Amino acid sequence: MDQWFKLQNGSDVRGVALEGVEGEPVTLTEGIARTIGYAFAQWLKKQTGNNSPIVAVGHDSRLSSDSIKHAVFQGLEKAGCAVFDCGLASTPAMFMSTVFDNHGYDGSIMLTASHLPFNRNGMKFFLREGGLGKQEIREILTLATETGEFDGVELSNTQTLSLMEDYSKHLVRLIRNGTGSDRPLDGLRIVVDAGNGAGGFFVDQVLTPLGADTTGSQFLDPDGSFPNHIPNPENKEAMEAIILAVQQNNADFGIIFDTDVDRAGAVDKNGKPINRNRFIALMAVIALEEHPGSTIVTDSVTSTGLKWWIEEKLGGVHLRYQRGYRNVINEAVRLNAAGTESWLALETSGHGALKENYFLDDGAYQIAKILIKLAQLKAAGQGTVDELIAELPEPVEAQELRPIILESDFSAYGDLVLKGFNDFVEQTEGWSLTPDNHEGVHVTCAPGFGNGWALLRKSLHDPQMPLNVESDEDGGATLIAGKVLEFLSAYEGLKLP
Repeated sequence: MDQWFKLQNGSDVRGVALEGVEGEPVTLTEGIARTIGYAFAQWLKKQTGNNSPIVAVGHDSRLSSDSIKHAVFQGLEKAGCAVFDCGLASTPAMFMSTVFDNHGYDGSIMLTASHLPFNRNGMKFFLREGGLGKQEIREILTLATETGEFDGVELSNTQTLSLMEDYSKHLVRLIRNGTGSDRPLDGLRIVVDAGNGAGGFFVDQVLTPLGADTTGSQFLDPDGSFPNHIPNPENKEAMEAIILAVQQNNADFGIIFDTDVDRAGAVDKNGKPINRNRFIALMAVIALEEHPGSTIVTDSVTSTGLKWWIEEKLGGVHLRYQRGYRNVINEAVRLNAAGTESWLALETSGHGALKENYFLDDGAYQIAKILIKLAQLKAAGQGTVDELIAELPEPVEAQELRPIILESDFSAYGDLVLKGFNDFVEQTEGWSLTPDNHEGVHVTCAPGFGNGWALLRKSLHDPQMPLNVESDEDGGATLIAGKVLEFLSAYEGLKLP
């Protein structure tokens, strides 16, 4: 029974789908995938009241996609579903298949494990109301355990369609409507790095119809072995690859997607990355220009400079919430329901969502919003997007360390450590607990005592206690981190880096 629930990764299902990595046995077999497909269909029937639901299924470029997809089709058909095979697709497009007028399916499944290694795969599930959360995934896996594995069936109610064409046209319309021009990117060289994931469509189906010169775009062909670099905007090697492409091709803008295109990063014309705090800062400019004074929700590790940027420079409200993109998005949804306007929710990983777009974490949609601004600035002769965030204060130093929890009940042990650290901070000269904190223990360190901040928290899923540190002076991050590690060294249940 545990084998099923071990596949849950928050609001996703993830597991090892291919052999080839020592010590990593296959956990997401065709039989298990088939049963999960069946369980989702049974769950969907209860939610919709439709005994013959229509379900769309797509996948990224992973090597195991075809075999896992076929098994999922079998499970869906056994449960009485009509199935549409969307082929290579992005995660945001799979959600949009439930809301597009010419599709409007009852539910959809995206087969992906995001940026994880080649041997992994997984599933994300969508209804028209949005992506399924932790509780819904638990319910589906519970149904799967009750059903158990079964033999495959011959497919008879599955047909193929090209969803990505409609999704691409949707983005093209967005950019044309936002700029008032049929070819707003004429005269701009824009390069894309898809990391051999599912994002290659963006070049020929979005940028080219809008007039962009895409010379220098790279790694567009889907290849689940990821031969060039991990498709991940947070990965140093991946960012170096798109930076080099911008520089070598004298591009005006560079774009990088993760494997399933729900995350994105960018590079300005000078070869400087626009990711993490800088990406949020740029999206904040756009969101607050359209919705002045509204609240922007971010995860807990954003910088002090970003808070100043959103509140003092742009006149918005910054809520630094919890790690986990679904936590950030759900908080923005909650704020709106409670009467507080929030139009943007963004995590430093590149996951981000806008209220205008169903609060869907869609990397391509965010890039489309930035391209609208890029085209508007060019048409008005007002510079480029990098100039919009030129005044963003950035830390002098930053570090992330990940102490490992050795205790079997790592969550309870993490709570014990955090309580002790909270008391330690209150007794430490020059340090204070940061107000309005929503995760772990956040510390503000005065000048002379590190001149920055630290956040010690529990990992969302792993036996770790990530420590993020930033400082506005040379040596400050080392000073702060050293003091925290000295405190943690008293805990025998921790393995320090």
